[in-house]
Amino acid sequence: MFFTILTGIIYPLLITGIAQVIFPAKANGSLIVINSRIIGSELIGQQFDSNIYFSSRPSAITYNPLPSGGSNYGLTNAKLKNLVIERKKQFIAFNKLDNLTDIPSEMLFASASGLDPHISPKAALLQVERIVKTRNFNDIQKQKLIQCIKDLKETPQFLCFGEERVNVLLLNLRLDEIK
Repeated sequence: MFFTILTGIIYPLLITGIAQVIFPAKANGSLIVINSRIIGSELIGQQFDSNIYFSSRPSAITYNPLPSGGSNYGLTNAKLKNLVIERKKQFIAFNKLDNLTDIPSEMLFASASGLDPHISPKAALLQVERIVKTRNFNDIQKQKLIQCIKDLKETPQFLCFGEERVNVLLLNLRLDEIK
């Protein structure tokens, strides 16, 4: 009974209290609040279907955090192959790209959690022309948009784990600020 109370109540409350004092934003889910309204979390991907925003990475669970997970299709699975072919066609058509364009893998494959909030800078840059056209941006606004991608680019963790990435929600919020 003692260890149940210690490890089930006291320890979690102690760690939660320490986290609230030292890292309050992270302890509360890295929520993004605008005008007293929560619009999302930096840690959980969201679906952006509008052609005026950057598209997120595909999700096998349609960005629902409760059943978090991937499709579990193996590399030899015909369903996975068909999904990748279809996603590539959709990405090329949506962004009006040449059929020979090399599409970054994160735009073709869902992440293992289905909630990855990041895309590569290359995937973001492939979407710039679509956004510039649909928002009727001029050259100065286009350069601001490209600069936003550069400014929001995150380096690999500890300079060696992962790859460069851009948070799509943060990028779309900055996109809305370009005038």
